[in-house]
Amino acid sequence: MERHYGWVIVAAGAVITCLAMGAMFALPVYLQPIAEETGWTRAGISGAMTVGFIVMGIAGFLWGTLTDRVGARPVVLVAAVLLGIGLFVASRANDLLVFQFAYGGLVGASGGAFFAPLIATTLGWFDKHRSLAVSLVSLGGGIAPMTITPLATVLIANYGWRNAMMMTAIAAVALIIPAAFLIRRAPAVMAEAPSPGSDVAPAEPAPTNMGAIFRTPQFFILAGVFFLCCAAHSGPIFHTVSYAMLCGASALAAASIYSVEGFAGLFGRLIFGVLADRIGVKRVIVAGLALQAIGIYSYIYVSELPHFYMLAVVLGLVYGGVMPLYSVLARDYFGPNVMGTVLGGITMTSSIGMAFGPLGGGWLFDTFGDYHWLYVASACVGLAAAALALAFPPKTVKETPADALPA
Repeated sequence: MERHYGWVIVAAGAVITCLAMGAMFALPVYLQPIAEETGWTRAGISGAMTVGFIVMGIAGFLWGTLTDRVGARPVVLVAAVLLGIGLFVASRANDLLVFQFAYGGLVGASGGAFFAPLIATTLGWFDKHRSLAVSLVSLGGGIAPMTITPLATVLIANYGWRNAMMMTAIAAVALIIPAAFLIRRAPAVMAEAPSPGSDVAPAEPAPTNMGAIFRTPQFFILAGVFFLCCAAHSGPIFHTVSYAMLCGASALAAASIYSVEGFAGLFGRLIFGVLADRIGVKRVIVAGLALQAIGIYSYIYVSELPHFYMLAVVLGLVYGGVMPLYSVLARDYFGPNVMGTVLGGITMTSSIGMAFGPLGGGWLFDTFGDYHWLYVASACVGLAAAALALAFPPKTVKETPADALPA
């Protein structure tokens, strides 16, 4: 049972991620009822989500570093309580600043505590099937918009937004806490065996402190690729609904493009995870980033709704499949004892990249009057990500200890 407990970690991580991310990212369905009841501006309400993204990126680094010291279980337990408090306070708020602090600050801070700690713990349990394992954990985030968001919509319609948000808070905490008790560290520190299709360099002493980690070329390139990848696709993801509406699609049909991307992303996580285990993580990331850039550029030739759906399938498969694999590559470079710090660091850079896309896309539209240059610029950034990914250094390996646990 001990040898296969990693799959319990995967299941618990997927459930926790689904509940936490679903609760946090359901804000769009609350937007209209909150505005109608309180009279707050939509920009002010949406600002809570902007604050949440910034806080989540910074907090993710801090939570990840803490995970290396105390493990993921206490981190997730504290974050679950923080999530519940944030949602509860937001549901009772009568002042916009209080709402922004509760939803953006407290909920955002809790949101950063799930990706890096859970993925770092999962990586420690797996020697084989490592890419598939982290992809399955991230599957929870892909399922969240298809489960928690519709549930929140039903609760709002029946009980109002305040009670709906409060019930979501209670349910999320009640379910995350028991699942968190299933999370535990791997009983042995596993050294790395070569991944299929990977270059291998002689073993070197692994960096053990924050300064040494951040000075390595491995971290610099990994963080740079993650930043460019997110900067490339965040603008198209954010603005494509508006672009589709400019092309004549109805608001409902344009919004459904997101659903197609999310659904395709579920399959992308599985397909890319299996491929990475078979042919190597680096090859899959480079190919995926190149395909993402081509797909983004293709938007300049699209004007019909069926074509938008086709591109949504391609891009959903690609960025849904590539995103979890950065953590696997990080595990190739750094030991399990610093995984939380490493993943927290690269996640923080990816959050900064995500922030550039929507802002840059809006500026390009305001300047040129259309989205043509958004897709051109985003495709170029995507190609830069693929080019930088080619510079990933070869991984270093040590002799695998006899007590390693192949999950």
